[in-house]
Amino acid sequence: MKTQGSCLCQDVRFELEGEFTNFFFCHCHYCQKGTGSAHASNLFASPATVNWLSGQAQVSTFNLPETRHVRSFCSRCGSPVPTVMKEGRLVLVPAGCLDEPVNTQPTAHLFTLSQAHWEAALPSAPRFDGYPE
Repeated sequence: MKTQGSCLCQDVRFELEGEFTNFFFCHCHYCQKGTGSAHASNLFASPATVNWLSGQAQVSTFNLPETRHVRSFCSRCGSPVPTVMKEGRLVLVPAGCLDEPVNTQPTAHLFTLSQAHWEAALPSAPRFDGYPE
């Protein structure tokens, strides 16, 4: 299976060869800080290969010292992009960087004791198709 994705500025483009095995919503404080949101939405593929179609030199990776937290991103626009882990045996793919629909259903919510205090109110918030008028 091949899945394509890119960053916001389109400088970094990739193709993932492999099947997604897990789809986790991580609510830990590290993922909240790294995404600026309530949680990270990460797909995992193992085994898998990332073929960088463009912009590989612009991919920066941050490993938070003394933790297992790692994230890769475009150094131009800051968008998260895949992170190759465990010497290539595991690939973490932020779901939002994919350019096509993914049929993988979410596997689990992780670190829910750390979830943002305002997250419980999200289902009752008004919904709009675009900006509110």
